[in-house]
Amino acid sequence: MRFLRRVRQDLSRGRNLEIYTTALLSITLAVLGALDLASGKVLAAATLATLALLAGGLLGSRRQVDDLAEQVRSRLAGDLGAQEFFTHDKPELVEQLRQARDIALVGVTLSRTLRNTVSELQRRAAAGATIRIALIDPTTSAPAEAARRSTLTDRPEVFDNRLRPSLDLLRELADDRTRADASSGRVDVRFVPFVPAFGLVMIDTRQPGGLIHVDIYSHSSATGDAVFTLLPGRDGPWFEHFEAEFERIWAVARPADPSDGFPSAPAAGG
Repeated sequence: MRFLRRVRQDLSRGRNLEIYTTALLSITLAVLGALDLASGKVLAAATLATLALLAGGLLGSRRQVDDLAEQVRSRLAGDLGAQEFFTHDKPELVEQLRQARDIALVGVTLSRTLRNTVSELQRRAAAGATIRIALIDPTTSAPAEAARRSTLTDRPEVFDNRLRPSLDLLRELADDRTRADASSGRVDVRFVPFVPAFGLVMIDTRQPGGLIHVDIYSHSSATGDAVFTLLPGRDGPWFEHFEAEFERIWAVARPADPSDGFPSAPAAGG
């Protein structure tokens, strides 16, 4: 039964068709020959056709193996194209956050990231996760500097406007934490007095399955940022580099406090 299920799955997905076709033709030829229902010429021609079909299938499989081997060699040699390394987004981010215990974000306004993940961040905080978020300080010249680096150089107020919904989401996230019981996690928000050169999303970086998404911010371009992902086992030194970069940014950032509409900052450390 297991074999028949496997055959049915392969046929429904169009896989291994040449193998099944060759087997069916071989059985048919054997039956025709045994019952003397086909002449020698017909059997010989059909046998050659079957062998040709089998050779074609083997050739296709060999080509796939060669292509895979070439890709592996390219990766081992570091010969990767930019299209294979960079992306324009983090489509699996919400799923990656679902079991996270240690989450850290840094960016300019984080407007899209927060909009897409705030519900999951609320759930993770309620489940006991530690969440640290840093974005530009609206009380400094950072918003105007961000505008100068964007496509809206003559509208310095734009990034003040972009910060407002992010701050509203963060206040709600922090307020949820203050209303929760003592078993809930910690939500820290800080403000950076400069425009970061990149954005970071760090998930469980001290765990084997941790990862870091890095957004390389564009200058005066609306084409979108380049994103790449680092893993601890694969990208050791660079993984550690960007992990340390977050800590350096976090160290110089100002903790959000009641003057910003946030609860009192937690005790220092972390």
